[in-house]
Amino acid sequence: MKKNGLLYLMVAGIVLGIFSGWMFGSKMLVVEWIGEMFLDALKMLVVPLIISSMIVGIAGLGDIRKVGKTGLIALGYFMATTCIAVIIGLVMVNIIEPGVAVEMTVEQVPEKVAGKESVGVTDILKSFVSPNLVESMVNMDILPLIVFSLIFGGVLTTLGEPGKRAIDFFDTVNAAVMKIVHLLMYFAPIGVFALIASKLGAAGGGDLFLAELAKIGKYATTVISALLIHGLVVLPTVLYLTTRRNPATYFKNVTGALTTAFSTASSSATLPITIECAEENNRVSRKASLFVLPLGATVNMDGTALYESVAALFIAQMLGIELSFGEQMIVFLTATLAAVGAAGIPEAGLVTMVMVLQSVGLPLEGIGMLLSIDWFLDRCRTTVNVWGDSIGAAVVDTLEEKWVERGGEN
Repeated sequence: MKKNGLLYLMVAGIVLGIFSGWMFGSKMLVVEWIGEMFLDALKMLVVPLIISSMIVGIAGLGDIRKVGKTGLIALGYFMATTCIAVIIGLVMVNIIEPGVAVEMTVEQVPEKVAGKESVGVTDILKSFVSPNLVESMVNMDILPLIVFSLIFGGVLTTLGEPGKRAIDFFDTVNAAVMKIVHLLMYFAPIGVFALIASKLGAAGGGDLFLAELAKIGKYATTVISALLIHGLVVLPTVLYLTTRRNPATYFKNVTGALTTAFSTASSSATLPITIECAEENNRVSRKASLFVLPLGATVNMDGTALYESVAALFIAQMLGIELSFGEQMIVFLTATLAAVGAAGIPEAGLVTMVMVLQSVGLPLEGIGMLLSIDWFLDRCRTTVNVWGDSIGAAVVDTLEEKWVERGGEN
């Protein structure tokens, strides 16, 4: 009952935040510091949680052959759902054609992506490793931390008793971080209220938001419709077919993580709560959640990939450029790859979109048309990202169990 009460308070915080930001506009910037403090507190836990959970998760899988099987299942799920998401986005944007008859009013490359013109596939690949792990921690570059932790945890399993002592240490660190998450959740209702209210206030309140929405309303409708199809049809179907779990119950049990994702627009910051919801509410095994969820928060970005494919075609339609089937396939491939390289932080999709646009020769100035409502769509796609990660943990957990039951290596 206590958990349900906290969940209801978080939902109330979001509703009250929307109402306050809508009605009082820029006056709600006075609570911005509270939201930032809550978000920073979540981010503070990300690095120790990522390192400890990945080390414990990889060690918990035991036999290196089983690690390979689990990893393949997880990556197979990530790639399949991301590809489906991009296909849904491309189909919806071709049907609705939101960019037709929209006038391009921005002539400069947005400051947020200026200087990123040279971003390419090699940059995505290079982001897997870092010459300075401490600098990666400071900059919240999660991907190299995951790669290092996976290798480090795997090596510890080969060191016998000394390795086991080290794994026990990181297991204790992980348990301590999750205890801090429990304490932090008591402040979540106030935090999500402040984040939503101040963000809507910064956008000028409800009237200005509606005015901006009216300019590119068909684009926002296309993105949200595609996200709803993926989040409410595709992902629940995958969950039911692979695990036979009730999607509605599973959704209810992970609502705490989804409301936090919507509030913070950061899958990495939401990670501590996503793990808690998976293990305690949905009874996903600890080894599956600690392996799949940190990995998913970084490389499984269904909503981001979908959004980037829709945005690319919207910009093309707005400029009267017709992309051939082959060029749309290039968008499909680059959006899928770019989503892997997108950091789990607010508006990271804007930066990786540079690669998608450049792959088919579209101008970066088009991104400027999306900025006015991107803060809102960012929250929607982040929620889908976290929902996809949560389902992935259950899928991997179930398929791994079935593999063992059928006589696979344990």
